[in-house]
Amino acid sequence: MTDTSTDTAARCASGSGSGSRSRSDQLVFFVNGKKIVEEKADPETTLLTYLRRTLGLTGTKLGCAEGGCGACTVMLSRPQPPTGRVLHYAVNACLAPLCSLHLVAVTTVEGIGSVARKLHPVQERIARAHGSQCGFCTPGFVMSMYALLRNNPTPKMADLEEAFQGNLCRCTGYRPILEGFKSLTVDGGCCGGKGRNNGCCLANGSAAETSSQEVTDESACLFRAADFAPFDPTQEVIFPPELMSLITNQRPASLRFHGERATWLQPCSLHELVLLKWKHPDAKVVVGNTEVGIEVKFKNMLYPITLAPAFIPELNEVRHTEDGVLFGAACTLSHMGAVLREEVQTRPAHQTQVFLAVLEQLRWFAGLQIRNVAAIGGNIMTASPISDLNPVFMATGCKVELMDKDGSRVIPMDNAFFTGYRKTAVRPQEILVSIEIPYSKKNQFVSAFKQSARREDDISIVTAAMSVTFCHGDVVEDLKLSYGGMAATTAMASTTARSLLGRRWGEELLQGACRSLAKEMTLDPSAPGGMVTYRRTLTISLFYKFYLTVLQKLRDQGISVEAVQPNCLSAADLHHPETPSGVQVFQAMPKGQNDVVGRPMMHLSALKHATGEAVYCDDMPMYENELYLALVTSSKAHANILSIDSSLAETFPGVISCVFAADIPGSNATGPVYSDETILADRQVTCVGHIIGAVVADTQLHAQRAAKAVRVQYEELHPLVTIKEAIAAQSFYQGNGTIQDQPIRTLQRGDLEAGFKQADRVIEGEMHIGGQEHFYLETNVTLAVPRGEDGEMELFVSTQSASKTQSLVAKALGVPANRVQVRVKRMGGGFGGKETRTTVLSTVVAVAANKLKRPVRCMLDRDEDMLVTGGRHPFYGKYKVGFLKSGKVVALDVSYYSNVGNSMDLSLSIMERALFHMENSYSVANVRGRGFLCRTNLPTNTAFRGFGGPQGMMVAESWMNDVAQSLERPAHEVRRLNLYMEGESTPYNQILDQLTLDRCWDECLSRSGFHERRAAVDLYNRKNRWTKRGLAIVPTKFGISFTAAFLNQAGALVHIYTDGSVLLTHGGTEMGQGLHTKMVQVASRVLGIPCSKIHISETNTSTVPNTSPTAASASSDLNGAAVHNACETLHRRLEPYKSRNPKGSWEDWVKEAYFDRVNLSANGFYKTPDLGYDFDSNSGRVFNYFSYGVASSEVEIDCLTGAHKNLSTTIVMDVGHSLNPAIDIGQVEGGFMQGLGLFTIEELHYSPCGVLLTRGPGSYKIPAIGDIPTRLTVSLLRDAPNEKAIFSSKAVGEPPLFLAAANFFAIKDAVASARGESGLSGPFRFDSPASTERIRMACSDQFTHLCPPAEPGSFTPWSVQV
Repeated sequence: MTDTSTDTAARCASGSGSGSRSRSDQLVFFVNGKKIVEEKADPETTLLTYLRRTLGLTGTKLGCAEGGCGACTVMLSRPQPPTGRVLHYAVNACLAPLCSLHLVAVTTVEGIGSVARKLHPVQERIARAHGSQCGFCTPGFVMSMYALLRNNPTPKMADLEEAFQGNLCRCTGYRPILEGFKSLTVDGGCCGGKGRNNGCCLANGSAAETSSQEVTDESACLFRAADFAPFDPTQEVIFPPELMSLITNQRPASLRFHGERATWLQPCSLHELVLLKWKHPDAKVVVGNTEVGIEVKFKNMLYPITLAPAFIPELNEVRHTEDGVLFGAACTLSHMGAVLREEVQTRPAHQTQVFLAVLEQLRWFAGLQIRNVAAIGGNIMTASPISDLNPVFMATGCKVELMDKDGSRVIPMDNAFFTGYRKTAVRPQEILVSIEIPYSKKNQFVSAFKQSARREDDISIVTAAMSVTFCHGDVVEDLKLSYGGMAATTAMASTTARSLLGRRWGEELLQGACRSLAKEMTLDPSAPGGMVTYRRTLTISLFYKFYLTVLQKLRDQGISVEAVQPNCLSAADLHHPETPSGVQVFQAMPKGQNDVVGRPMMHLSALKHATGEAVYCDDMPMYENELYLALVTSSKAHANILSIDSSLAETFPGVISCVFAADIPGSNATGPVYSDETILADRQVTCVGHIIGAVVADTQLHAQRAAKAVRVQYEELHPLVTIKEAIAAQSFYQGNGTIQDQPIRTLQRGDLEAGFKQADRVIEGEMHIGGQEHFYLETNVTLAVPRGEDGEMELFVSTQSASKTQSLVAKALGVPANRVQVRVKRMGGGFGGKETRTTVLSTVVAVAANKLKRPVRCMLDRDEDMLVTGGRHPFYGKYKVGFLKSGKVVALDVSYYSNVGNSMDLSLSIMERALFHMENSYSVANVRGRGFLCRTNLPTNTAFRGFGGPQGMMVAESWMNDVAQSLERPAHEVRRLNLYMEGESTPYNQILDQLTLDRCWDECLSRSGFHERRAAVDLYNRKNRWTKRGLAIVPTKFGISFTAAFLNQAGALVHIYTDGSVLLTHGGTEMGQGLHTKMVQVASRVLGIPCSKIHISETNTSTVPNTSPTAASASSDLNGAAVHNACETLHRRLEPYKSRNPKGSWEDWVKEAYFDRVNLSANGFYKTPDLGYDFDSNSGRVFNYFSYGVASSEVEIDCLTGAHKNLSTTIVMDVGHSLNPAIDIGQVEGGFMQGLGLFTIEELHYSPCGVLLTRGPGSYKIPAIGDIPTRLTVSLLRDAPNEKAIFSSKAVGEPPLFLAAANFFAIKDAVASARGESGLSGPFRFDSPASTERIRMACSDQFTHLCPPAEPGSFTPWSVQV
């Protein structure tokens, strides 16, 4: 009798050589109901690449390639044995191996609906609820929601929030996404309150009513939920019958797929698997590919053999044993969670302590897309030292079964299981078969903890699991303390645990445990990950939480133990997020107005965003002879290039050519203002990420592999990395590009010396504000197409500055600008990061296309983009402030130092704007501000929403806070006392007219119930020792105009065609801010026609030349006025025909004019009047006008961990007469959330050698859906027309961002309360961002004192404050 499985295993093994590619099996799967048969499936190809490049389904986007952003979310479906029920689950297509999809149904965003065919209710609701801005993340959100509904047609809001843990949005602030999808949940109905039609909850309806009981011209209706098409789950697309038949009738069979470099073996039985593992002990065993995929992509790992056991029955079984629940190693984390939740509901509470601890960790484990495919066995075998689950498994005595061809063994997950960094006691030939998670005992208590920078989908800083078993009431019989993040492996605090055995659970035990943990859980000061003092403190703080939790449970059981002090109870609470809710208030349309200006009109591309039909640069179909480019970048921060060897790279498969400085036909000198950069480094590199060259190949994968093979030899030079180093070296830029020790700009007004003499008190302080990564969801991308004659080149670019791209590409190619055409359809986000830095890629791609005379494309991977393009400038501010006893500030001397990087870029203008905002919204009679541009060896920093303004204002709020703390007066009173009044002048001598700061302030106080909240916060803080609440109110005054006067101009071109349709072109670009939508609204009003007749195709340098960047929040003002000008011209030309035929239609008038030979095309132009400022004389007008706003925020901090919750925020924003309230409120909320990231979450880490350590969503955290304030109210100020902009509107893009400083200073307020418990008072330094580490360490207490930091200079830190 033949052993079939042995034969099959031998067949698999024999086919694993490099010469057996032709023996691959067919891969059969279905995409959107269509059968796909792939004869040459490559194990290194992801589903995302296959969808986009092979099938042309570009709705699924590439955002990060590491499963951290959700832009690539698709739904997989497969019947589950033994029931045959079809399970639908969301996954990250960027990590899903193509070879893993045999007999799986894939559904993409294109497969559920389209604009042309029919929208799915999920697509319609996110679009009509204004949940899409740039739209790049939208298909991912749609598919996460769709997958949820396919499994659960009646979800709760909690299900929805869990489904989105793995999805990021950089534009909207998430609120409208939740608002749109809320209508699909069972608890998402309208409340009948103020916001009846936009799904507001009742509690927030009252907030809007507070200050507007008598108001009749307010509206809170951004969309009508009643108009949504109904959702009918019975009408969903069925599982493909042919696929069901194939699955039902198939016989178990192994599969093999051979690629260029790797082989995929998919055994069908456990016996086959162990034989294969015996033959290939180094083979990787892959189920979800969530770890191996990242190793291959980002760590350049190559695994020639992959074993895929995902469908082996024994590895998927769940079995109840006498001691617990046994899970097969291939069980996904989602499945394990579902089983354990059922166990918790059905078993006695004393048996489920371990299960609850596992579930607590799973709540915050990655995103749902990862949990849906990541296997429990993979989590164990990865052996990560910061694993969330392994500490629980170790602390609770879990056992694992291992097997090889000779048999099996069961071993405990104890101190001996993890043998070193990423190593386990599992032998190379063994397979992990299962893990048994035990029931807890009657006297056993288990807790698990995880602390990370962001709660959702974040890697741990420290994770812990603790288990204690008692005898004789409260005597410790057994204790296990397990920690992740404290060693190269998951570590047990065995010494501490042993020392506590036999002791009673009380204060004496606690003190001994804390002292022992401080000694036992040590870290080298240079340990990877940094934050050493914080991590050590966390080990003690988390034990204290465990101590309190157990103490309370013992008391609840009637055991006589010490009482938990009432003010300490909240320290033991687990975080249970509340569903966020919001109110949006804006001025209703006046009666009788019938046009679209002022209406909350949906973004013109929103429906296409939701269906995946919106075309972004990399979505364009590939040209027949197109090539792909990959960059070669410097690995040194400062070095001379000795040699570049590309010979090995040129031998790689698919490589066509390499491109270096010698290939540039024009000038290698480049830069947006100063030509102080090189397109390609030729003699020296001045930062890590400096572009040295490029490799061009037939595919992206071939180009990237070959680029890594280019060898560069360096002579290293000493780098400057931090602002402190630059100050010490006096390394400052001057306007002419030289390096001197003087400030580049000084702004002074009044008599500083006299002001300080007048002051009753003078204080000094300092603050550092960290940088910020733009994290636009669509990375930089360029497609360059040579046109074959006269040096013509056409470029499709994701850029905010088409004309700058045109000029710098022309310069590089050595041709006039009229030979270069730049086209921008839309961007997947920009935020200033695509104003100038896009040219570092576009010029290289253009040079390569010119050299090879073929189209060349490049879209940067997320890690490349973050490395190469720079971000927001880190700032360091030093100040001296003089003030009266009343709190009135009378003198200010402030110096700003910005970390510019290795070239000037726009840093001078950014520093100027910081100085123009150095007083924020406060009147200071005597003031001096100085700006220093620090030249360092980092990639040059650049424009970012706010453009230096937020940094300037943040330092201002810091000294204002210090003044209040020095006087022991409420900060809101001191701020109000110093606010500008109408007619006062700024430090740059601009008179403030039409000032609405006081109105914004008073309305914010009223809407937020500030004074009541202040009293409630103070009461809470008196009652709680280890959690504190804080409250702050912060204003902003943001100047609108480019500070470079010549940029304040715009052009437009409007064509009317003979059928009456209108083609509108203007100089602005669409990056999600709704500029095109607003321009269509403007044209609609002026021409008097519906928006449906007007179309904007793209921004193109051949239609509107010499455009200013879409930046400075001025694009609606400038381009709107230009569009108005062009449309007015056409309106005048058509007026005679309207008068002659008043009852005629628009089409009639257009045809009559055409036959009368009237020009139906018009240019428009606008320049902002009366601008121009001179620093030397401190005279002239800097800004056209100011946008004002005020925000009040309440937060709660955990003093033991540094975590915080955003409880509520109320924003009042003056946007003049809003052109589109939906878009403007979206900008306010999105800008606020981006500011929330800047000031509380996002932190860039650089090594002392200048290497960026945070290069993707895995290590760099932007706000997630759980970071929204629980209660968010946004009110657009009523009756505030602005005569200086189009239709009395105001700019809105950048001004709201700074209002998130209210959250920062609310956190600081809470920290001050915590410090008061330790006897600390008065001003204290608190740098931005307010990370968990900074919050925890600022709350100085007995636990922090046990872990003193190492002496600076005695070690090399993992990262430095740049």
